[in-house]
Amino acid sequence: MKWIIVLAVFVAVVTCAPADVEVLRYENDNIGIDGYKFAYEQSDGVSRSEEAVLKNAGTEQEAIEVRGTISWTAPDGEVYTLNFVADENGYRPEGAHLPHL
Repeated sequence: MKWIIVLAVFVAVVTCAPADVEVLRYENDNIGIDGYKFAYEQSDGVSRSEEAVLKNAGTEQEAIEVRGTISWTAPDGEVYTLNFVADENGYRPEGAHLPHL
């Protein structure tokens, strides 16, 4: 559930980007019920890649595992990278800018 919230916030930020931002690269592979993967890179330095796979198909432990990376450049020029995993154990982000729990 948390990864859906993070995704929604990210989409909101991207849709508020200046109109002069161009998509430099976009890849999308919807592999059906077994998962998906996509990646894109924008002219403003934002890039994202994500891949989902179905684990333990057909069992009681069936779950989607999503792994991804998002990078962006802050107004001060600092580049941030957020790596994440979302699966049956929840959403787990990692990044040098995040506090360590």
